[in-house]
Amino acid sequence: MLQSTPDRWLVGGRKESAAPMRLFAFPYAGGSASAFRQWHKSMPPSVDFFAIQLPGREMRFTEPKLTYFATAMETIVTALRPHLNQPFAFFGHSLGALLAFESVRCLRRMGGPAPVHLFLSGCSAPQVHDPIPGYNRFSDNEFIQSVTRYGGMAEQLLENKELMDMFLPTLRADFSLLETYKYFEEPPLDCPISVFGGLDDPEAPRAKLTAWNIHTTKTFRISMYSGNHFYLNHNQAALTGEIIRELDRI
Repeated sequence: MLQSTPDRWLVGGRKESAAPMRLFAFPYAGGSASAFRQWHKSMPPSVDFFAIQLPGREMRFTEPKLTYFATAMETIVTALRPHLNQPFAFFGHSLGALLAFESVRCLRRMGGPAPVHLFLSGCSAPQVHDPIPGYNRFSDNEFIQSVTRYGGMAEQLLENKELMDMFLPTLRADFSLLETYKYFEEPPLDCPISVFGGLDDPEAPRAKLTAWNIHTTKTFRISMYSGNHFYLNHNQAALTGEIIRELDRI
């Protein structure tokens, strides 16, 4: 199980670790640090792994949720920057991919450090991303029916009204982040980008994943796995193995 750090934004890491590399993982909409609870077991001693814990979930359940993308970006980067004092990489899935990508661009605008690698998963490149519907105008039932098409929601959650009532505000807040996201053209990043996707994911088909290639001046790689939008749940060993190999090359 991932351990909590003194910083409420991060879960994981090794005590007194001398690992030369840090990997930070951004969760998908509705997700939390626990979505990556098995990842740290896959990491070699050379990589210190941290899952990012956004407010409004798990041990941060009572904190105000982030709902506006630009504000969230500044908040997240300010929280992470003290931990970026050694080589690091970012991974993000779906909403997390946008957060990871824009965090790197925000750091660059602030004159901060750049990652050695950016890993993006289950998310179309922002310049070809389909517009997000106004989900938060939907009733609870309409909202649930719309977002369950992505998969990834446990049956016990869908069937338990009390749990769903607790979970919905967090999920709605995350979809507000997606709805308020605006892409602005900037120069490509000076770090390699690896992109991953599910072969049966209609939300992020290969063509729209390949479109990330304009956002780097370095190497670009794309890997497709069997499965839908949440392919990573069934391909964890292969996915983390590929990430580790890329970091080992560095």
